[in-house]
Amino acid sequence: MEKKKKDIVKMLLNQNLDQKDEEEIINLLVDMPISLDVDKEIDEKMTFGDKVADKLSAIAGSWSFIIGFSLFLLFWIILNGVILFKAVDPYPFILLNLLLSCLAALQAPIIMMSQNRQAKKDTIRNKNDYRTDLKSELILEQLYDQLNEVLKNQKKIMNYFKNGDDKK
Repeated sequence: MEKKKKDIVKMLLNQNLDQKDEEEIINLLVDMPISLDVDKEIDEKMTFGDKVADKLSAIAGSWSFIIGFSLFLLFWIILNGVILFKAVDPYPFILLNLLLSCLAALQAPIIMMSQNRQAKKDTIRNKNDYRTDLKSELILEQLYDQLNEVLKNQKKIMNYFKNGDDKK
């Protein structure tokens, strides 16, 4: 079992270590907390622009935005196509097309910035999960070894009393 632990630690660190260093690293992994709150860590590093981009992405990706914007488009078309005698933006609604193009040109990079930040957060979360899983595996192996040792000692004790009873 000990070899598995060493192999796991070597995989984690991608370097060859001597016996003493390996044991120290295993003890550190087992004894110290290694998990972290990814959301808190990322939120502390966010700039004002990052926060604004995330809020805008949340709004632009909601049903209320889609429904509200669809109602705005319908209102614009009815107002300029039917109601106003001298329309601000007559058919084929060139001003509306310009507004939509500007909105799309600004909205796409903002959403992409938010997605990139979320991808970074997911990467950090995955690394944290790996470290936590590695620690759990090391602890389970250690417990397994200790349980096997207890079972061996228990068999020795039982054999001692069994053989001792036979001699009486």
